[in-house]
Amino acid sequence: MALDLTGVQRVVEGILDDQILITRDAGGRGDDVLDPNTGELHPQPPITLWTGAGAVVQLGQLALTTPVDGAVALLPPTTVYQAIIPLAAPALLPDDELTVTGSTRPGGPRDPLITGRRFRVADSSTGTFAVVRLVRLQVIS
Repeated sequence: MALDLTGVQRVVEGILDDQILITRDAGGRGDDVLDPNTGELHPQPPITLWTGAGAVVQLGQLALTTPVDGAVALLPPTTVYQAIIPLAAPALLPDDELTVTGSTRPGGPRDPLITGRRFRVADSSTGTFAVVRLVRLQVIS
């Protein structure tokens, strides 16, 4: 007998308050265009992977120290933010970008400061009994 989690999935997806946009810079720096007048590289527009409901939550306390460039270990963790997105969203890769663009709530977001925040995807979970996808995030702005 298989375990049916569709009811749980509907309930959890129903409480995702944030409107999010997830993008990927598929070409990295390799597809940037050189401006011959200024010598500057201009990045190409990112590919939109997902736009829809989600939630960004803080787990525990904020990190007390900043990461050191070139550090091998991430101790203590540099982020305590996590996104919750529907399983219908595509698979995410490290360095994909998540932006909170608004709220799905009629009265607006619970915390107005969340709108406009940008995060970099650190990793994404998968699992046999998942009802949503959990995504560890690093703060960009």
